Amino acid sequence: LGGTVNVLDAARTAEVRHTVIVSTSSVYGATARIPFVEDDPADQPLAPYPATKRAAEVMAYSYVNLFAMPIAVVRLFSVYGPRGRPDMMPYQIADSIAHGKPITLFNGGNMHRDWTYVSDISAGIVGALDTPKGFGLYNLGRGEPVLMADFVRLLEGLIGKPALIHDTPAPASEPPITFADISRARQTFGYSPQVPVAEGLEKFWMWFKNNAP
Repeated sequence: LGGTVNVLDAARTAEVRHTVIVSTSSVYGATARIPFVEDDPADQPLAPYPATKRAAEVMAYSYVNLFAMPIAVVRLFSVYGPRGRPDMMPYQIADSIAHGKPITLFNGGNMHRDWTYVSDISAGIVGALDTPKGFGLYNLGRGEPVLMADFVRLLEGLIGKPALIHDTPAPASEPPITFADISRARQTFGYSPQVPVAEGLEKFWMWFKNNAP
């Protein structure tokens, strides 16, 4: 949150034309509104990370109000693809299957995540950046939640090995579903995800097997 305030204040001082702040779908918590819509209060985050992201969103709004500087906040939904971080779930699952290591899967994979390919996310960020509109708040997801068990099965098929699954209850920080309503981003700057999960995971696996240790 302190880092975000520093960036906002630097943008204000330098009179930056438009600022984009990256937030997360986790701010919605375990909301009953499905799919997730931007005007949800998002005031019950399930962990400190989304709590600080929501605080940064509110701080951004105050800068728009006080200094009339355009700021867009984009809430990202389960980004994956080539060059993904090793601590993120797609990388961990692929690495575990490839090397015969067990995977921890919450609730037996009976949870849904709105997986969104990295090129679709970057196109959405550029779209938001190119569309200054006071305070803008946008979901950037695919809008098609995938059962985690199916996500693992797709990777099993690509890698040609079965996953060794360790089933464990989901912690309190994990909502049962993430599901983006992307109509606002679509209407405002033409956001239109192009890469379905099966195709995205194939691209990810091609990168992984040629680059991962």
